[in-house]
Amino acid sequence: MDGDMRREFILKVLNDSTGPISGAYLAKELKVSRQIVVQDIALLRASGYDLLATARGYILNKEANIMKARVVLVQHSHEELEDELHTIIDNGGRVRNVIISHAVYGELVGDLMLKTRREIKQFVDKVNETSATPLMQLTNGMHMHTIEAGSEEELDIIEEELNKKGYLRDTTLQE
Repeated sequence: MDGDMRREFILKVLNDSTGPISGAYLAKELKVSRQIVVQDIALLRASGYDLLATARGYILNKEANIMKARVVLVQHSHEELEDELHTIIDNGGRVRNVIISHAVYGELVGDLMLKTRREIKQFVDKVNETSATPLMQLTNGMHMHTIEAGSEEELDIIEEELNKKGYLRDTTLQE
């Protein structure tokens, strides 16, 4: 199978999926190495496809053109992580990513694509079970999230709730 056919297959699988698809699964189905899949994903992104790489696999953001997005600056402790994420999704949003500003590396972004309590629990469990340091711990709990929702009003409500809990800081950027 040539590269164009592989990339068409990847897009079809991701488009038909309701959740993340692992690179290992794509590599096995295509009978290629995981590195070839990573290269194909990079080429698809360069062609304009909104593909996200999460800890659970790749996602094609099919809703990119209908969802409203906003970047919010938040700060909280490690113990408050789950509550912060629940506040976002319980008010109609989803958490696309986490972003920190690092003194040496500049902006570091980790795709999350969390939209349910189950996904949040899996994420928090993984953070707690591994020795990996969450990005927010590199900046004393200060970080940004791109949050997505169906309307500006929902984004306003999410910000209001984050503010009530003391997580929101005063800088908000529109995407």
